[in-house]
Amino acid sequence: MNALHLRRIAVAVSAAALLPLAMTACSSSDTKDSASGSGADKASSASASASAAMPADEPFGPACSSVPKNGAGSFDGMAQDPVATAASNNPELATLVTAVKAAGLVDTLNSAENITVFAPTNEAFAKVPKADLEKLLANKEELTKVLTYHVVGQKIAPKQLSNGSFDTLEKSELTTSGSDTTYTVNDSAKIVCGNVRTANATVYIVDSVLMPPQ
Repeated sequence: MNALHLRRIAVAVSAAALLPLAMTACSSSDTKDSASGSGADKASSASASASAAMPADEPFGPACSSVPKNGAGSFDGMAQDPVATAASNNPELATLVTAVKAAGLVDTLNSAENITVFAPTNEAFAKVPKADLEKLLANKEELTKVLTYHVVGQKIAPKQLSNGSFDTLEKSELTTSGSDTTYTVNDSAKIVCGNVRTANATVYIVDSVLMPPQ
């Protein structure tokens, strides 16, 4: 057997020895690519799930469950009417509507554009001592001052409530704080049903009457 023939055999043996290593490397690479792809798919799926879990731009809060599902007092119904009219269709805001009428503010609120109203519930007004509430309802000037303190001349989105400071129509300032779907106004009143839409306003229903600074 000559030297050339021996060299060819050696080369063939070396190639045969290297072939399993090459196949192993390819297999390892394919596995990593597959794992990488699986991780990317999982990340994408997790991101999609997180997005799906985020609250949509719709009403939020524990008291929203008491809003009628249908009719003029429902969320869809309120969205068709200006704010004072919409409030009159919500039984939970009956005392507020009485106060707005007593102050002669129905037309003012209904004709305003792009406003935000912090609307106290009947229970919120019930927290005010009866004698004080009756006195307030009988004093149109003071009542107007209190009610316009609940109105901001711009539409406020939920995300603006986390650390907000807003000028009211009464000319004083109110503040908001919180996160997610839990917010307070002036560190005292809680928003119990927020981001309610009417034809001309965004409404945040609160559990306490807001009093302007003296």
